[in-house]
Amino acid sequence: MRIAILVSRVRVEEKMLLRAFKAAGADAEFVRITEIPFELGGNRTLRGYEGVLIRCIGHLQCLYTARIAEGYGLKVINSYRTIHICGDKLLTSLALAEEGVPVPATAVAFSPQASLGAMRILGFPVVMKPLHGSWGRLLAKLNDPEAAEALLEHKKVLGGYTHSVFYLQEYVVKPGRDIRAFVVGERTVAAVYRYSSHWITNTARGARTRPGPVTPEIEGISRAAARAVGGGILAVDLLETPAGELLVSEVNHTPEFRNSVGPTGVDIAAEMVRYALGVFAGDAVGAGKGE
Repeated sequence: MRIAILVSRVRVEEKMLLRAFKAAGADAEFVRITEIPFELGGNRTLRGYEGVLIRCIGHLQCLYTARIAEGYGLKVINSYRTIHICGDKLLTSLALAEEGVPVPATAVAFSPQASLGAMRILGFPVVMKPLHGSWGRLLAKLNDPEAAEALLEHKKVLGGYTHSVFYLQEYVVKPGRDIRAFVVGERTVAAVYRYSSHWITNTARGARTRPGPVTPEIEGISRAAARAVGGGILAVDLLETPAGELLVSEVNHTPEFRNSVGPTGVDIAAEMVRYALGVFAGDAVGAGKGE
């Protein structure tokens, strides 16, 4: 089986995945999307491949290459639909809520005035997030209306269509950590706690990773979240409320996992590859269950 790993840059995770494909006997190789053109209406670009694993860094790179590869008739992980939903926080929240997956209280507004009204409904402090983005960037915790008004004025002056949609969530008081669970097909293969003294518990912002058990509660909510956005290879970020309830914060369609292998002892790349090969061979259900 010949597999294309579409990349814009080769990181540690991509090297781990390539080794895992080789260990499984698959003929996998990197295809650098910045070095080749993609023909529309024909498939000279990815001819000869039986499956495509999307591992680009930029959201639009992932989204468009997945759609192009699907247009070529290839089996693609993650799918265009999954990437489309996960790459937009509003679409993710809608998909989760529609399937009854617990999420923080969320509101969307289309003007600064409406945003202030939404914030009063949610209650301060409130968190404002960009619709697109990762690594904990451009998040803002607004403790009072005065801080909110200042940030809203900045967004209005900055302009741009992404600044005209205001995505707001309640601030969840966490126990100094959040949970990242890795869902591969129909299995939650590993989970880690991410600890930080900062309210943003993201490893890109210096959070420390510790192993966490995959409890029945984590397993259930993570799988439900993955199904809601279309399934595939995903990382589900969970928040713990003071009452002990789990809420889904985000779902990531191209998860980084290098910092989670050591603490958990799980070969996450091998789990991803086993699932991918099952999908590419037409046995997605079996692969997802680890059979």
